[in-house]
Amino acid sequence: MEAKINYTIRTMREEDYDRVLALWKSIRGLGLRSIDDSREGIARFIRRNPTTSIVAEMDGRIVGTVLCGHDGREGSFYHVCVADSCRKRGIGGAMVTAAMLALRREHINKVTLIAFQSNELGNAFWREEGWSRREDIYSYAFILNGENITRFNGQSGLS
Repeated sequence: MEAKINYTIRTMREEDYDRVLALWKSIRGLGLRSIDDSREGIARFIRRNPTTSIVAEMDGRIVGTVLCGHDGREGSFYHVCVADSCRKRGIGGAMVTAAMLALRREHINKVTLIAFQSNELGNAFWREEGWSRREDIYSYAFILNGENITRFNGQSGLS
């Protein structure tokens, strides 16, 4: 059994960006977009959704994130992650719960996320948390800005 660790769950702020980005860059397989995940892109997201994105903090270090927003009808999770050294200690579940409670306070009744099929660890987490994988829909995307390039941490050959 892992030793208990002390951490704080709180709302993400714009000034967290450097520490959040450092965490995201450390997570193998996490895709970062050049524009959306830039300082300006994350600041825009947080200003639009000021109460719903969550961080876990331990000893002044950001060890987990849930980038969370909504469109007035449905919430979405992005970049849900926990530092490798802090996994399997309840941090992910605590952050997800905090984000879902924030959405409920804004009268949002459904939340969705996209997990890459190759993300075995993430997909196992969502199943353990009781989320249902949809089999009845297709997901489509249309690129509005080709400069918004996705790079995957620690994996070659993905673009």
